[in-house]
Amino acid sequence: MKKKRIIKTKKESSVKEDFKVDKALTENFVSLQKVMTNMVIKLDSLSQQISSLLELFEISAKSMAEKGYSEEDKRVIDKIDNLIEQNKIIARGITLLHEKNSEPEVPVQNNVQQYIPPAPIPSNREFQNFQQQYPQQPSIMGREIIPNQQEFQKTKRMM
Repeated sequence: MKKKRIIKTKKESSVKEDFKVDKALTENFVSLQKVMTNMVIKLDSLSQQISSLLELFEISAKSMAEKGYSEEDKRVIDKIDNLIEQNKIIARGITLLHEKNSEPEVPVQNNVQQYIPPAPIPSNREFQNFQQQYPQQPSIMGREIIPNQQEFQKTKRMM
């Protein structure tokens, strides 16, 4: 007998839980319907306000068309055009700066020259071979470019 009572109590508890779940679902459904009706009312109000705003724009457009432009309106339009041109110039400058910054950076070379070691001084034999190949010494405005043997020896000693 005890087993039967236990089974009945389990069924009763599951019925009570089902009832609680059903009650919670209906409460949530009712609150959802309230929210939905509120939203519909507010959307209707919004559409009425937009309609009245459109009517106002239509009225102002008709009055502007009948009136025409005054001198003050023309000045304002000119100022706006001027601002648009300035905006275009600024936009071009910004895009150029962006393009310049987006390019890979090339390392800047300093004005300091790198050390280049002097060319080795030729020996006497090399100098003589050179003089044989080029017997006439070139000159610029009467000044010799290639030194003679004595000057060659002087520069060799200095090094």
